[in-house]
Amino acid sequence: MRAPLGPPGPPMYVDRAVVLAAGLGTRLTWLTRERPKALMHVGDATAIEAVIRRLAAQGIRDIAINLHHQGDAITEALGFGERFGVRLVYSREEKLLDSGGGVRQALSLLPGQGLVAVHNVDVLSNVPLRRLATRVPPGGACLALVANPPHHLQGDFGLESGRVVLKAKGNSFTFAGISVFDPAVFADWSAAVFSLSSVLERLLADGRLAGYRHQGMWLDIGRPRDLFAASRYLHTYPA
Repeated sequence: MRAPLGPPGPPMYVDRAVVLAAGLGTRLTWLTRERPKALMHVGDATAIEAVIRRLAAQGIRDIAINLHHQGDAITEALGFGERFGVRLVYSREEKLLDSGGGVRQALSLLPGQGLVAVHNVDVLSNVPLRRLATRVPPGGACLALVANPPHHLQGDFGLESGRVVLKAKGNSFTFAGISVFDPAVFADWSAAVFSLSSVLERLLADGRLAGYRHQGMWLDIGRPRDLFAASRYLHTYPA
């Protein structure tokens, strides 16, 4: 068994992010025929607007968004980010690069060399990015983990002393779709197309994957009934 990652180091700042918005939205079925998943309305905003607002509220200033399905609709809706107080750049994928390849290409468009947050477009949460940032090991990442939702009761990972481990009975959590990475993680991948899951598997095997158990708000809006439930929640408990 590996030793614990140890206590968090000094506070680390994260002010840039990649938002993964290139997916086809197949879980949303008929809802994405006319518009991409990122432009589904939830509460008083579209999903991607809600994500950008929450990132901006946590000090994120530069955001790269990967695009594929109906990407022009997203750029027309968002512009360059002035109304959110951020700078937006777009990483277009003529051919889908999968989640890992998408992050790497989008990351190349961002200024700076520091940590980067990676955020799925189909989750809304108040995960504290600064807390994740303080836990990122050199050449590694920190994942936000949540209690397993009804549609994913088997979970993804276990958590021991701040380190992500293989899941086991009684120690199983779901990856929240929100993480903070040392950008060096993506430098040594030769393939253009690769999944974020494969990146996480390597980091886990190398002992470079930290975890933070989030017990606050987390809404997965990737399925029609979850999207509608999230809208009801946000109307009742506005951000």
